[in-house]
This record gives sequence, structure tokens and C-alpha cells, in this order.
Amino acid sequence: MPRKPRLFSLASWTRAYQRNLAALVRATQPVPRKKAVSAQARPERKVAAKPAPQRPKLANPSEQWIAGVAPGPAGARRFHLFVPPGLVAAPGETFALLVMLHGCRQTGSDLAAISRMNRIATRKRFLVLYPEQERMANSQGCWNWYERRSGKADAEAATVLAAVDQVARRHRVDLARVAVAGLSAGASMAALLGALYPTRFCAVAMHSGVAPGTAESAANALAAMRGTRDAQLPDAWPALPAAMTDTGLPAAPQGLRLPPLLVLHGDADRVVSVRNATATALLWAQASGARATAERTVARGQRYPMRAVDFKLRGQLAVSLREIAGLDHAWSGGASRWPYSDPAGPDASALIWAFVARQFKKI
Repeated sequence: MPRKPRLFSLASWTRAYQRNLAALVRATQPVPRKKAVSAQARPERKVAAKPAPQRPKLANPSEQWIAGVAPGPAGARRFHLFVPPGLVAAPGETFALLVMLHGCRQTGSDLAAISRMNRIATRKRFLVLYPEQERMANSQGCWNWYERRSGKADAEAATVLAAVDQVARRHRVDLARVAVAGLSAGASMAALLGALYPTRFCAVAMHSGVAPGTAESAANALAAMRGTRDAQLPDAWPALPAAMTDTGLPAAPQGLRLPPLLVLHGDADRVVSVRNATATALLWAQASGARATAERTVARGQRYPMRAVDFKLRGQLAVSLREIAGLDHAWSGGASRWPYSDPAGPDASALIWAFVARQFKKI
């Protein structure tokens, strides 16, 4: 009797993607070695267990952390807004807003602890928004950046934007100074937000992510993460626009302009291939009509060195690429003893803020 063809539903592809992602994540974790025990064992000594990493305390929500829920096309999403303690607006003063999107198996609080972006916000007087992915929407806590065929990715991007608008209505946010950054799946969602809403974000920062148009569903997201698919932007940004600028470079579609992009990625990343970093930077630069400057190496102290390439159009920075030598799938320069965080790398939070602040000054 002939076999019946197997039918794969979207749910089965999603489960397969999540299993592969979990396997990749487990592969990045070091396997502890067992010490040999002699025949004459010594008296057992009690060793104090290492304390688990502490999540940021939300003890003073009225002063520092403000919880909220934003309804949107993808359903409701929770968020926390960090307002630096003692931040008081002068007459007519508004504040910049940085949106931070966590990666898989993380929460917004985890990313706040790892990145320590709130410390910079306190010094530089800006607000930080941490949207939260619901486990009902993705069991691994990933933003569904790859679900573009089903429309789920665009719906989640619109819901994050709804959280930005809700915060802006209730706080003194300068909507001309809003930037978005993310790690891993959060990085891809950050880039999707910048591509879909280029007039709403003045800067985008991707840490260890994939160009958001590279996958259309869970079926090909893993290949995109491995760097075996051609990098793509969403449909609104064709790879080769027909119009040309006076420099002879491809121009962005009429009426649209991609916000400047910072790409951070470790060349030892075993979850998301570093090939995605170069591919995304080239694609974004091409859509912006920008040219690459000379490659250089940046090294500071004992931290991992970086390969740096900038792409500029008429002297204006469009894309900055930073490939970090020896960095795995982790927040560079992050807090110690946290998953997906490597304190030996360059300070990604400082790099992101310096890049974002540079764009703010142009407004």
C-alpha cells in the first residue's frame, strides 16, 4: 500500500524550530568536568552554593520601574519602563527613549541586569523601555521576527510600537528621539521595527541578530540563523532599488529612509552565525546608498578586539559594523555570572548609547 504523504503544519514547524534552537543554546553551555575521587576519600566538606543571579528589584515602581500592558495587533504585551530616580523635567523638557528587546529564554528584567543600561540612563537622563514577549506567543520567549508569512512578526512589531506610544502619552518622551536595540531574536525584531517604521526610530542597534526579512517562517528561520540563507530586508525595502543617487549608489524607495544601524556580533557565535552581521550591514548600507570606509581594528585594554567598518553617505553614518573577536552568543561586556553575557567583551551598552546619542544630536 503506498504511503500517505506527510503534512507538516505551521505548529509542527514551530516546534521543530524551537527544539533546534534549544539544542543550539544547550551547545553553547560549557559541560562541567567531574573531578576524580581517590580510593581514600577525604572527609566531606560542605561547599556553599553560589547564589543565583539576582533579577532587578522592582521595589519602587513609582520612582524607578513602571509596569504596564500595551494592547496591539498581536495581543497584549507587558512591559517595564525604567525612569531614572530623581528625574524631573524642566519646563518644556522632554526625554529620549531607548527600547530594549530581550532574546530567547530571557525577560526584559534579565536584559536590564545583563546590559546595565539603566546605569547609563541614570547618568545621561533618558528612559528605557523593556517590552516582554509572552510565553503563550512563543514558548522560548523569543520574539517571532521570522513569522512574516503568517503576519505574526509584523503584528508583534506593531504591538511593541503601541507600547512606545502608550509610554509617550504618559511620560515626557521626545518622539523624535526614540531608538531601539535588541539581543538575538530581540535584535532581529529591533531591525524589523526600524525597517517597518523608519520615521519612528532614529537609530537601531542589533546585537547577534539576523536581518528580519531573511526568514519568512519557522521552517527556514534556523537556516537563517546559521547564515545559509541570503540576507533580506522586508518587502518594503528591495535589495536593488531602481532609482540611483547622485553618487551612483542605489537609493532608498521614494519617501523612505532607513534609520542608522549599529551591528554588534561575536565571531565565535555558535547560535547565530557571524555571517549574518556582515550580510545585514551590507544589505542595510545598500538600501541606504552608503559606501564602506576602510576596515580597522579597535582594541581597548584586555577586552576582546573588534573589526570595525563604517558605511557612510555624503559624510553621514548609515551603518556601523563591529565584529567582536572571541565573543560567543552573549551580550558583550555584560554583567558576570549571567547566561548570554560575557564581561570580557567591549561594553556593548556604552557602544549602543554612544551610537544612539550621536543620532540624537542630529535632531
